[in-house]
This record gives sequence, structure tokens and C-alpha cells, in this order.
Amino acid sequence: MSDAVCAGAVLFAKDLARVARFYEGVLGMRRLHAAVGLVVLESPQMQLVIHGIPARIAAGIQISQPPERRSDTAIKLFFPVASLSEARAKAAALGGQLDAADKEFTARGFRACDGYDPEGNVLQLRERA
Repeated sequence: MSDAVCAGAVLFAKDLARVARFYEGVLGMRRLHAAVGLVVLESPQMQLVIHGIPARIAAGIQISQPPERRSDTAIKLFFPVASLSEARAKAAALGGQLDAADKEFTARGFRACDGYDPEGNVLQLRERA
């Protein structure tokens, strides 16, 4: 990507490596930068900065298996994918979940489905309709 500033989001994670692998694998983003406590992923449209939660705080956070969906948050990120069905399989293999195909919906030129990452953060994936 060029040196131009692009849109992005910061996501805090208890298990930085696992959450980064999830977004890399499901979204096909490339790893731009990695340092202790931080991974920056990039696509042509945006950057996703995954920031590790400090150990003293993370120790008090319990992530169930499968993770409980954190649906009581004010933000839901959405991302483009080439195929919802392929993303569904990748999400499951990487510790998250995309809702079943019968929960997909179409709007404004895209087909979408909600799900969550390995820590229960809600997300929505969209493919062109």
C-alpha cells in the first residue's frame, strides 16, 4: 500500500496471535507489521490494528470455548470477502463462527452474514451480490 493514510480500526485482544491469525485467514489481509503486543494487518481498503490487552487486565478476562458472542457492544465491524461460504469454513477453522447460510441477507448490492471472532467480537462479512 502507498504511504497514504487509509481507513482502519483498532481491535483489542486477549490472545493477540490467535485473533491476528483469524483476521489474516478469514479476510486475506496481509501482515504489515508485528511487534510485541501489536499486529497490523492491511488490505487495499483498510488497516486493522490488533492490540494485545495488557497481561494484568487480560488475566481477568475469561473467553469461553466456543466464545460467547459480545453482542452488547456499540460497534460491529464489517469486512468484504470474496465468498461467504469460504469465509464461513475459514472462520470455523480459526476459532470463530459465521452464522449459517440461512441467516444471510441481501442489501444495497451485497450479501452479508454476521458472526464473531475467536474472542466473541461481533463482525459482519459481505460479498458482492
